[in-house]
Amino acid sequence: MSAQPTAEADKQAYRALCDDTECAVPLFQQAWWMDVVSEGKEWNALVVRRADGRVEAALPYLVARKLGQRYVLQPRLTQFCGPWFLPALDFAQRRRAAEALVQGLEAMRLTLFQQCFAPEASDWLPFYWAGYRQTTRYTYRIAPLAPVGELMRRADPERRKRMSLLRSQCQLDREVPVDEFVDFHHDYYMRRSGTDWVPVELVRRVCTAALGRRQALLYGLRDADGHLLTADFVVYDAHCAHSLLSGLAADAPRNCTTLLFWNLIDDLQPLTGAFDFEGSMDRGIEHFFRSFGAQQTPYHCVCRSRPRWLALLLGL
Repeated sequence: MSAQPTAEADKQAYRALCDDTECAVPLFQQAWWMDVVSEGKEWNALVVRRADGRVEAALPYLVARKLGQRYVLQPRLTQFCGPWFLPALDFAQRRRAAEALVQGLEAMRLTLFQQCFAPEASDWLPFYWAGYRQTTRYTYRIAPLAPVGELMRRADPERRKRMSLLRSQCQLDREVPVDEFVDFHHDYYMRRSGTDWVPVELVRRVCTAALGRRQALLYGLRDADGHLLTADFVVYDAHCAHSLLSGLAADAPRNCTTLLFWNLIDDLQPLTGAFDFEGSMDRGIEHFFRSFGAQQTPYHCVCRSRPRWLALLLGL
């Protein structure tokens, strides 16, 4: 069992792995997702093979180069990356495979490594033993994804009271055009903070690709005149849905985002097993997410830099 610096054959093996539904590679680690979020950049994957050649662990990564140095960083719009393990592996086998992945990273002689692992990748000790550091972050998940009526009984009662009034004021749009959403999302962030942290073309590319694969919903609420009040883009696979991008009009009525989330969760219930609100560490936002009955879910952000002051300089 070994992981070597990735060659093209390893990347092709990883693509084949992602196509095998029994391997259950999560959405953000899928090859097609890495293609979309890394367009114009270089991504690859470390793979760990058993004696029979079957891949039992992998770690996809986005690599950047500057002044002769190599960096592995979290791709934009990608909540989780990190290691994947064949579901059939037991703890000891996963531990050995993780150590092989770390050896593969060591052979790459990276100046900086920084990735956020999926919550399911709870054992980061092999990385710790190799000198990596970890920060615990939190997302908020509803799991399992029960029918909305049941979920609403667990939610904040004050929010429930406002839903009937809002339903009479807003019209649900289950097919918001991508171009309209891209502009709406951009205007929202420019108004909110004076900058849009996600390139417009990346938003357009991700929305188009995921919707084309039928692994996304793009919903909005409109007023009586057809103006968009709020919109949310959700990506999903059979395991989990993730609220990835959103926007809110300046004159949107209070709690319309809550109503939109309930509509999304209702339609996602037969399609996936959980709903992830995608963060946040912000006090106000995490309270909003918990009001849906979502559970706080920890995950690891793992990094290492050579020299170590580089991570401090980059705020990692």
